[in-house]
Amino acid sequence: MYAAIEELADRMTERLVACRRDFHKYAESGWFEMRTASLIARRLTGMGYEVLAGRDVCHDESRMGLPSDEELEKNYLRAKEQGADTEFLEKVRGGFTGVMGVLRCGKGPTVALRFDIDALGVVEDTSPEHRPFREGFSSVNPGMMHACGHDGHAAIGLGVAEVLMGLKDGLRGTVRIIFQPAEEGVRGARSIVEKGHLDGVDYVLACHISGRETDEDRMSDITAGSGGSLATSKMDAFYYGKSAHAGSNPQDGRNALAAAVTAVQNLLAIPRNSKSDTRVNVGTLHAGSGRNVIPEFAKMELEVRGKTSEGNIYMEQWTQRILRTAAEMHDCTFEVKKMGEAFLLESDKPLMEFIRDVCERDLKTVRVHPRLRREADGSEDFSYMMKRVQDQGGQASMLRILTETAAVGHNRRFDFNDRDALPKAVKSLSAVTCRLLTKEPAID
Repeated sequence: MYAAIEELADRMTERLVACRRDFHKYAESGWFEMRTASLIARRLTGMGYEVLAGRDVCHDESRMGLPSDEELEKNYLRAKEQGADTEFLEKVRGGFTGVMGVLRCGKGPTVALRFDIDALGVVEDTSPEHRPFREGFSSVNPGMMHACGHDGHAAIGLGVAEVLMGLKDGLRGTVRIIFQPAEEGVRGARSIVEKGHLDGVDYVLACHISGRETDEDRMSDITAGSGGSLATSKMDAFYYGKSAHAGSNPQDGRNALAAAVTAVQNLLAIPRNSKSDTRVNVGTLHAGSGRNVIPEFAKMELEVRGKTSEGNIYMEQWTQRILRTAAEMHDCTFEVKKMGEAFLLESDKPLMEFIRDVCERDLKTVRVHPRLRREADGSEDFSYMMKRVQDQGGQASMLRILTETAAVGHNRRFDFNDRDALPKAVKSLSAVTCRLLTKEPAID
């Protein structure tokens, strides 16, 4: 079985690369991934999967950080022009851009595999030194770029789906292959979790392409897991006051900008917590219409983070109190919208050890990092899925796929060695899933 996995993955390398580069060229950011999702759904259907898409995958009210209806419709029309599959495009219209392929192989455990598919709001580099531009697959969609490897993750997911379908007669159990929208800003996983697609799952896996930074990294192709990412809450806060002439009738106004500034100053002064590293940042503040007008409206975009989920809760509670009190001080009203959220991400050690054993014992061309776990930077939406499975008594891990990158993630020059990373990721995830779904005892 494992020799077949390696052979299948090696044979599909050029198709994986072409798929990744197509997704890169037609990059779509969170909740706009309508072309991407429709083509994934069509490919899964062609392989013989039971395919769910759109509202069957994403719980409407649980989607966070949604663009406006006008923006969603504009991107639907663009997806149509750029070659989306017309049947599935209608299912994912309006930002319901999740897709799931289900493979049922009789009685046995349920394994979920998650692959994020969204791009970032980044303007891609157009210099000759940037390979995607030089070779003709840089993004044609202004202000959208796959600068974090999710184009590769989508291609890996389709590759794993093809391998597992080819080996299904030897498997026992169920596979759910989840293609998740809106990971950036940690906005999309909750809608899939709340739809129930992680219920009853015994093991959930994901992967992330990462650069090789150390000598140990350069000797390795994967790490068996990730951990240590920060729990986070993303919020937009809105202040509503009353405009007035700043010279003749200032007493008649209620200054929304003053309320927002009061909030910013106190947010940045939230007391530290000895039980958890914490973060707070106000990234944007927009208010006012003229120098002689009392501002009647202000909007800020902010986030808090914690090294533990409890630390993040501490920060969010302080934030809510400060936002409310600042509004009261300046006789304004306010509103807070949750735009994204993630929990602490921590892979399970038994599953990480299992992944290492599979790759070292059964695969010939995948080198496992000597350290089981890599510290994860920032925050990760996959934590929503991990927590649901772990709370049910299941196990979870996020593998790191190590390869050469042209720049750090979220940079306009980001690129990675797709011919190296993609087949090795397909081999690793396919082999681990196959071992979990054979009669051999999986994990003690």
